[in-house]
Amino acid sequence: QVQLVESGGGLVQPGGSLRLSCAASGIIAIFYDMAWYRQAPGNARELVANIPSGSRTNYGDSMKGRFTISRDNAKNTVYLQMDSLRPEDTAVYYCNAKDRRTLQQYWGQGTQVTVSS
Repeated sequence: QVQLVESGGGLVQPGGSLRLSCAASGIIAIFYDMAWYRQAPGNARELVANIPSGSRTNYGDSMKGRFTISRDNAKNTVYLQMDSLRPEDTAVYYCNAKDRRTLQQYWGQGTQVTVSS
C-alpha cells in the first residue's frame, strides 16, 4: 500500500523560507516520478515542481529560481525548498508519486503553507 506523508508546512512571512518533506512508503523509489503540486482556494491544482529521476527537474514558471526540488531514493523522500516566499504562494501543497511502469498516481493528504505578514 502506497502512502505519502507531507510535513514542513506552516506560517511564514513574505521573503521567508520553508522546507517541505514527503516521506513515501510502499514504493520502490527508482520506479517513481515524484512531484509537488499546490492548490489555492478557488484555483485549480497546479504543478510546482517535479523530479522524474536522478537530478533532472522541472518547475512551474513562478517557482523558477525560488524553489528547489530534490529527492533521496535511499530514504524514499522528496523535498521542496521554498525561498523568497510570496503571499501568492499560499496554498495546500501536495506530494505526488507516479509509477512509471503503470502510470498509477498517488497523492498525499497535503500540507498548508501560508505566507503572510
